[in-house]
Amino acid sequence: MLRVDQVRDPETLRQMAILLERENQRLHERIKKLTEEISRLRGEDNGRLQQELEFLKELLSRREQELFGESSEKRSVPERDAQGSPNGVQRGHGPKAQPELPIREQIHDLDEADRICPACGGELKEMGQFEDSEEITVVERRFVLVKHRRKKYRCQCNGCVETALGPPKLKPGARYSPEFAVEVVIGKYLDHLPLERQVRIMAREGLRVDSQTLWDQTETVAHLLERSGEALFNGVLASDLVHADESWWRLMERRGAKRWWAWSVGTEEAVSYRILDSRSQDAARKVLGDYRGIVMADGYGAYGALSRDGPGFVLAHCWAHVRRKFVEIEEHYPEPCREILDLIGKLYEVEREAALAGDGEQVRARRAELRPERSRPIVAEIQRWALAQRVLPESSLGKAIAYMLGIWKGLTLFLDDARVPLDNNLAERGLRGLVLGRKNYYGSRSKRGTEVAALFYSLIESAKLVGVDPKAYLLKAVHAAIAVPKTVTLPRDLLG
Repeated sequence: MLRVDQVRDPETLRQMAILLERENQRLHERIKKLTEEISRLRGEDNGRLQQELEFLKELLSRREQELFGESSEKRSVPERDAQGSPNGVQRGHGPKAQPELPIREQIHDLDEADRICPACGGELKEMGQFEDSEEITVVERRFVLVKHRRKKYRCQCNGCVETALGPPKLKPGARYSPEFAVEVVIGKYLDHLPLERQVRIMAREGLRVDSQTLWDQTETVAHLLERSGEALFNGVLASDLVHADESWWRLMERRGAKRWWAWSVGTEEAVSYRILDSRSQDAARKVLGDYRGIVMADGYGAYGALSRDGPGFVLAHCWAHVRRKFVEIEEHYPEPCREILDLIGKLYEVEREAALAGDGEQVRARRAELRPERSRPIVAEIQRWALAQRVLPESSLGKAIAYMLGIWKGLTLFLDDARVPLDNNLAERGLRGLVLGRKNYYGSRSKRGTEVAALFYSLIESAKLVGVDPKAYLLKAVHAAIAVPKTVTLPRDLLG
């Protein structure tokens, strides 16, 4: 018998898929008839029977989605018109302003041969006017071998010889400058370029170097900035509310790849990462330590267990995760999902209105005004909706409702505390850079590699949060640590 995993011809696979789909449909109809007959013989009500049949349809649809579909958290959007614009509104596309680019003027003259008037043969004179246009071009970076010649001085008595000071170095005898090392760090942890890819790019630009040399520069910078990373982490945990999340990370060793976990804990102004060998409660404890504030997180059990283990932190839960579960199953349960998603949408409308108040304390004050009056009735309606649903517990709708009700206390904490946001999207956004890096160079090759990655992602993502150029920040922090070892420089220090 021909097996699917042995077939390599696309057309044969397509025909097999068609036959399997037809067979699934035939079996579904058969199961439907048998289920109806069993229900009739048992005298069961039609409501329970209908739930069973809908559950069977859902299972089949989910299997097809897993095999052939694309995953998405977005709901359907209005159809676009022929020009590709929603609601028939055509949007223009003009040049983007470039206020940060330096401007270089280039004057273009007529050739001597073209300065003759074709009408009378006279000479064309300059009018003092121009026809202007813009063009964006590129000036490639260059690697330069700088020879530092330090002058030597001596006294006529030969009792003293002095040598002029040279430039600051990453370490004694270092051949590569701090600027070069930071360029490598930015390339890997901000632009997500693997070191081997950077080696090939640099070779095209005239520099011959190997990936081990680039790693040596990266690790040297990491040693210089470890104190800054520790200070950043301690500063995050000094906040009264933090966002926590985690994503997998690969550790590639000679014995094979292992799945480690990148833990994130952050605020609106800073984020710190720890890459650890598990996703356990003990790992969560290493990240959160003795934290006693409010932790905004998803429904992962390690956070709940840690919050209950002694006088721990207060746990707030994320409405975006709840919403996501209903978006994923809306195709199978359109009517109930539409109802709950519309209600959750109303909660976000209140939050958007509060955000118009400004920032910081102004937003929190506005939340304190709006949430009791408008958000609390919406939350009560959501709870009534959830308790009124009659669905199979093992169905995806039943599981989504159970997830929401299981973390209900954390979901409703925001009603009584204006500091608590509605979701944990801040932490998820903070993990995007790390996830992009993981996709580009797959992970780390050693435990030290995980520590270096966690450090640089912490510093770079924190700089981005406060609007500081990551490269400028790392350069300042490195030079400060070279001048005075163990100096702590945080991104917000560049704000003046």
